[in-house]
Amino acid sequence: MRRLGELEAEIMDRFWTWGRPATVREVVDDINQHRDLAYTTVTTVTSILFQKGHLTRVRHGRVWHYEAAASREAYAAALMEDGLGASTDRPAALAQFVENLDDDELAALREALRNVGRRAAQ
Repeated sequence: MRRLGELEAEIMDRFWTWGRPATVREVVDDINQHRDLAYTTVTTVTSILFQKGHLTRVRHGRVWHYEAAASREAYAAALMEDGLGASTDRPAALAQFVENLDDDELAALREALRNVGRRAAQ
């Protein structure tokens, strides 16, 4: 999975933060509180995000309502998986990644591993 571009990330951030379906108009209005962006630009990028599978959409009358297809955390996990896939030695890459975690992140990783272990044992 490729990283999102700057505007793609800005648009996805709204969907992840809102946690609900929204129209392109809502996204444009929110972005335009901080900077001017054309409606057509946001429409194009939102359509691209839909085509890439990052967004789902449902038509209500004449308007598309978009929603994030997966959580921000699922997107981050897919990026990490791709990062591991870039190495010819996945265990070494994983070990290097873990070495860069702080204490809180290590504790969260340990808890996640315990939870996975419990589910696998069931």
